[in-house]
Amino acid sequence: MTVCEPRPTAPRIEPIDVETADGELAELLAGSLTHDGRPLNIFGVLGHHPKLLKRFNLLGGLILNRGLLPARERELVILRVGANARAEYEFGQHTIIGADAGLTESEIAALADTEDAGSGHTWSTDDHALIALADDLCADDCVHDDTWAALAQRWGDAELVELLIVAGFYRMVSGLLNSAGVQLDPGVPGWPTT
Repeated sequence: MTVCEPRPTAPRIEPIDVETADGELAELLAGSLTHDGRPLNIFGVLGHHPKLLKRFNLLGGLILNRGLLPARERELVILRVGANARAEYEFGQHTIIGADAGLTESEIAALADTEDAGSGHTWSTDDHALIALADDLCADDCVHDDTWAALAQRWGDAELVELLIVAGFYRMVSGLLNSAGVQLDPGVPGWPTT
C-alpha cells in the first residue's frame, strides 16, 4: 500500500493578482469562473502560464458544459477522482457542482469515503460502475475488464472515451491543486463532515 504524504497547508504558488493582470491574461481571468468578482484560486494559479490557462479552460469548459455525459454522472466520477487523490479543493468545488447536478449530500459524503464508497449509501449498478472506473484508473491506470463490461452495458464508445478523459483530466487537475497548494476559495466546502 502506498503511504500518502500530507498535502500542503499553504500555497506553494500564489494566485495571480487580478489587479496586476493585463492584456490577454486579464481577458482569460475575466472569462474564468469567479467568486465575488475574483477568479477562483485554480485559475489564478494557472494564470502564471496564460497559454496553458487558455487551453485548460477550453478542455475544462467542454467537459463541464458541452460533453455527452449527464452532469450527475460526470460529477460522480469527478468527485470520486478528487477523493482518491485526496484533493480537498477539487472535492469542495465539485461538491457544489455535484449538488447542482442532482447528487445528494449522502451520495457526496459516500464518494469521499475511499475505503468504502457504499458507506451509508446503496449505489445503482450504473453508479457503481462509474465509481469503479474512477477507482480502477486511480489505482492502476487502467479500467478493469469487469468494470469495462458494466460500463459498456450503458454507454457507447463516444461516452466511454469521454468518461476516460473526464477521469484523466481531473486526476491531472487534482495533482496540480495538491502540489501547488491551491487553497479553498471563500465559501467552498472542504471534506464532508457527515
